[in-house]
Amino acid sequence: MKKSILNLENKTVGNIDLDSNIFGIKTLPDLIHQYIRYQNAKSRQGSHKTKTRSEVSGRSKKPFSQKGTGNARQGSNKPPNFRGGAVSMGPVNRDHSFNLNKKEKKLALKSALSTKVTDDKVVIIDTFEIKNFKTKELSSNLKQFDYKSALFIYSENGIDKNFKLASSNIPKVSILNQKGINVKDLITFDKIFFEKKSIDEITKRLS
Repeated sequence: MKKSILNLENKTVGNIDLDSNIFGIKTLPDLIHQYIRYQNAKSRQGSHKTKTRSEVSGRSKKPFSQKGTGNARQGSNKPPNFRGGAVSMGPVNRDHSFNLNKKEKKLALKSALSTKVTDDKVVIIDTFEIKNFKTKELSSNLKQFDYKSALFIYSENGIDKNFKLASSNIPKVSILNQKGINVKDLITFDKIFFEKKSIDEITKRLS
C-alpha cells in the first residue's frame, strides 16, 4: 500500500509502502469500542468514598435505655438515621479497570490505524523539524492540510524543540510519541500526522 510523503508545506517529497497487515486490515468497530471502554475505565480514579459505621465519630454504647424513654430502641448513635451517622450502602474506593489481552490491544490498534487510512485521514510527513518556533508560520502551513483537529506522532528520537513550542499555541493540535499511540486518540482526532521514522517504528512494533 503506497502513500505519499509530504513536507510541512504540503508538498510531495517521496513515497512510502505501508504494511497492509497493519494499515490495511478490516475495521473492527466492536473491538475499537471495547478498547476505548478499557482506556476510559483505566483512567477513572474510583476514589469516591463515604464513611461506614466503623469510621464515623461517636460511641457504640447504647445512647439510652432500651425501655421507658418512649423512643425507638437504639444500640448506637452511628446508624444512618442519626445526625452525623454513617451512610447506608455508600460508595467505596474501587478499581474500575478491566483487562484486555495483548492480541486484542494490538488488533484494536491496527484496526484504528486502518480506519484512518481508509478515510484518508493519515498524513505522513518527512520531518517535523522547523527553522523557528513562531506559531504564526507553522499555523499558516498547517491550514493547507484542512483539518478539524490534528495529532502529530513523532519518533523515538524525540520532537523538534521549535515544532513543540510553535504547535503548543495552536488550538486542537497535540503531539504524541509513537510509543504512546492509542485507539482513543486515533479515533478522537480528525487527522493523524505521522513522522516518517515513526511509521517504521510502529510497523516494527505491531508486526
